[in-house]
Amino acid sequence: QVQLVESGGGLVQAGGSLRLSCAASGRTFSMYAMGWFRQAPGKEREFVRAISRSGISTYAADSVKGRFTISRDNAKNTVYLQMNSLKPEDTAVYYCAAKQGAVARNPDEYDSWGQGTQVTVSS
Repeated sequence: QVQLVESGGGLVQAGGSLRLSCAASGRTFSMYAMGWFRQAPGKEREFVRAISRSGISTYAADSVKGRFTISRDNAKNTVYLQMNSLKPEDTAVYYCAAKQGAVARNPDEYDSWGQGTQVTVSS
């Protein structure tokens, strides 16, 4: 497994932007597909965006298409989530996760998780 640490969360007004980072330990980062998920109070964890091992393929939840971008830098063992045009309904704890093999949307397929970072969007 890989160790993951998220950063970059905070409080932002609606319409604003934030960039989350997720730093991974180990020298095999490029073997892992990466995903971002979020969980709001009283709700289940939901898929946000995911990126393949090479970074060529990405996937997005309908709710964030056109607003959130995922990218990765395998040389820096880091995956990013650029969030623009934030809405109050984006408020949640955001988690990054890693899985070996193909990228996926199902959180149950991921076996390494970060501790999460809080994102709060005020109206």
